[in-house]
Amino acid sequence: MACLTLVVTLMSGRKTYWLHIADPLGKSMPWAGKALLYVVLWPVEIIGIFTKPFSLMVRLFANITAGHILILSILSLAFIFKSWVVGVVGAAFAMAMNLLELFVAILQAYVFTMLSALYFGQAVEEAHH
Repeated sequence: MACLTLVVTLMSGRKTYWLHIADPLGKSMPWAGKALLYVVLWPVEIIGIFTKPFSLMVRLFANITAGHILILSILSLAFIFKSWVVGVVGAAFAMAMNLLELFVAILQAYVFTMLSALYFGQAVEEAHH
């Protein structure tokens, strides 16, 4: 999904989006002062293109992994303590955590969608006059 966000952002980018990446300072200062800044800003702009979808990918992966690890840790307590009481309590708590993980998944899907829409909007935004 993050790769799809990257592709759609790059393909839907208009002239102003690409001009901002090529000339991040615009016409705000003379060329003599810009030269050194461009050495720094161009790599930052290029890296920024790829870090936006990468951050979306890491956010989804970390939330999914954290929920699964927590549930597996709770369920493994029954085997560590070798007690059916811990197993029943752990299973009930794991069920509650599963519902919490479902809520987090819905919330992360919403955040992913909103941030992807923001990136698409930045790519197709027209220049301000």
